[in-house]
Amino acid sequence: MADDDQWYYCLKHHKAEQGKSCWYGDRMGPYPDQATAERALEIARARNKAADDEDD
Repeated sequence: MADDDQWYYCLKHHKAEQGKSCWYGDRMGPYPDQATAERALEIARARNKAADDEDD
């Protein structure tokens, strides 16, 4: 899959976008599809919580 076909969540625009149109520091991903990219913040919160729980 080419980089331009992958999905990212743009922290600047607050939405899923296909391709690397925004600066890398504003992007989360890549994700396999738009629906997953739209859940990027939820996924990150869950991963952070799991890592924090491991520290306890």
